[in-house]
Amino acid sequence: MNSFETDLKRAFFSVNFVAGLVMECIILRWAGFGSDFYQISVPVLASLPYSTAWLNEYQSGFWKQYLPRCGMASYIWGKFLSCGISGGGLLTIAHFICSRGEQEEAEGNYVLLFLSGMLWATVSATLAAAAESRYVAYGGSFVLFYMLVILVERYFKALYCLHPAEWYAPEHVWVLGDSGIILMLTGFLLICGMIYSHLLRKKIR
Repeated sequence: MNSFETDLKRAFFSVNFVAGLVMECIILRWAGFGSDFYQISVPVLASLPYSTAWLNEYQSGFWKQYLPRCGMASYIWGKFLSCGISGGGLLTIAHFICSRGEQEEAEGNYVLLFLSGMLWATVSATLAAAAESRYVAYGGSFVLFYMLVILVERYFKALYCLHPAEWYAPEHVWVLGDSGIILMLTGFLLICGMIYSHLLRKKIR
């Protein structure tokens, strides 16, 4: 049984994905890509599609019937990757739909935007697994996002690499350019994935 393919379909064809996509398009049209409102929306809306998928199955007991059909590793990584891809996909699709011209398209690097959404979606999923709470899933990534913004803008301005908005719309010169951002986000995703896998294996067993 292909757990990843099943989870991916469930993520992209969910009510939460459609709702998040509509809200992100409204924000882009109303406030714009460079607005603070858009910046705040990134961690919240990226987490909507599938960050609580495992928690829902865990609390309902559905995982007990589903897990033996696909195996532990396939089950866990299917959930993690589907959550990340749907979160990143929501942001990039919304930006593509709302791009009105060459200048606006140039403002957003789709690869960086996708990876940023993927990271915040998986952070939400990891927080949901750790706390077993939907509220923590949807609000935790936003709190972490906002804390990083405050730390960089008020106290550690030299550490611009930790400002979340720099990850999808860089204003500073990065070592290796956009490739440097991609490498850093990929590293964060791997760390998040290992923590997520450890948490789920521990709770399932």
